[in-house]
Amino acid sequence: MNQQQMAVLHHGAVHGVTGSCHELRLNDAGILIDCGLFQGKDQRDDLSIDFAIDHIKALVVTHVHIDHVGRLPYLLSAGFKGPIYCSQPTALLLPAMLEDALKIGFTRNKKLINKVLKLLKQRLRPLAYGEWQPVANTDISIRLQRAGHILGSAYVECEAQGARVVFSGDLGAAHSPLLMAPASPEACDVLVLESTYGDKNHDSRIDRRLRLKSAIEHALADGGTLLIPAFSLGRTQDLLYEIESFIKEFGNDAAAPGLPWQELEVVVDSPLAANFTRLYRKLKPFWNNEAKARLKEGRHPLSFEQLTVINSHQDHLKAVQYMVRSHKPFVVLAGSGMCTGGRVVNYLKALLEDRRNDVLFVGYQAEGTPGRDILQYGPRFDIGADPSADKDSRGEEGWVVLDGTRFTIRAKIHQVSGYSAHAGQDDLIRFATDITPAPKQIRLIHGEDQAKAILQQKLTAALPDTEVVIP
Repeated sequence: MNQQQMAVLHHGAVHGVTGSCHELRLNDAGILIDCGLFQGKDQRDDLSIDFAIDHIKALVVTHVHIDHVGRLPYLLSAGFKGPIYCSQPTALLLPAMLEDALKIGFTRNKKLINKVLKLLKQRLRPLAYGEWQPVANTDISIRLQRAGHILGSAYVECEAQGARVVFSGDLGAAHSPLLMAPASPEACDVLVLESTYGDKNHDSRIDRRLRLKSAIEHALADGGTLLIPAFSLGRTQDLLYEIESFIKEFGNDAAAPGLPWQELEVVVDSPLAANFTRLYRKLKPFWNNEAKARLKEGRHPLSFEQLTVINSHQDHLKAVQYMVRSHKPFVVLAGSGMCTGGRVVNYLKALLEDRRNDVLFVGYQAEGTPGRDILQYGPRFDIGADPSADKDSRGEEGWVVLDGTRFTIRAKIHQVSGYSAHAGQDDLIRFATDITPAPKQIRLIHGEDQAKAILQQKLTAALPDTEVVIP
């Protein structure tokens, strides 16, 4: 790759796992890959675009998680006028994600929201997986491939002047519910690789299913509520898929004392998650073969009898109070996944200080988020782990600050790995080492310092002729 003519620049997700925004520049033109929101310790008050965009000819969206698309309205308001390329499922999901983000962090003005969404839809250019697309006004062509992270997620192959650069976006773990696993690109000169879990692996599909089932049963044993903070898109649908399978396979077995699995009440308290689940059902052609087989059996993995969806805010407040008073076991999925906002915060404030209740984390908790504090300082009861090994460092009882108030964490805290939508360390190494010939350079982004450093060591050992860089 001629470094004088082509360059890879990073405008986010360099020192942490949020704010993904990267640029491929060729001479006087460039394209952006993602334009995401900064969260947790990386959160910024000023979300305006802080880099030059006059030369940016297109935006490529890898998937619709907010840390990859949350600053898109600011990009539009800064004057970006190019096309927005994405996969076909992403084109359906993106307006719903941004409408919610606009309401929370941008404006409540419906006319302005509708104006932004109309502009977005005009710019969207949905692409099929595996087909090359020339980018207008550049000498760059792009191709999207399945990334296995959430429905519609893609990694991006870029080709120009005989050189190829691949941006991984977020890669998925192997054998994820609903999704086809990612396959490595045929070849590339530079690989820009996420490293969220560069320092650890996930449970296998069999192990994580058993751990999830055991965690649910253990949490419900004393009649309390099991709260699962889950992202509205991806994680919620994965968990519903697995819980439906438990209900089908273990219907008459006890999920809690006196309560068989087939009578367990599962609540999704998130209008956004409900909307995404509906859109997931519309995207059945993109499901994997296992999920399609279940449909042919007459099963409904994302819409089963035991599932209740709460939409209105009034019904949400009633549900929170009912679960505080009730001694009936419930499983509640609510957003946001890192407990930074949304309805899960009301549940946490109401349930955290009661020992009957449990919180189950199934995804990554970024540094500086309430989710990370609860996981770090709460009483841990992971299946097969020694709770005494997780003695908190905030005194006899750990605490977390929610909406400016300190809450003692008495609810039992569980964690099941493997339901992260991100690839584990071995998955990342496999993705990189299966590229033939090996990339000349790998650039590690979208990870905390330790994860990137460990992954750098592993990749350097596995690919001695490849330069592994932490920008």
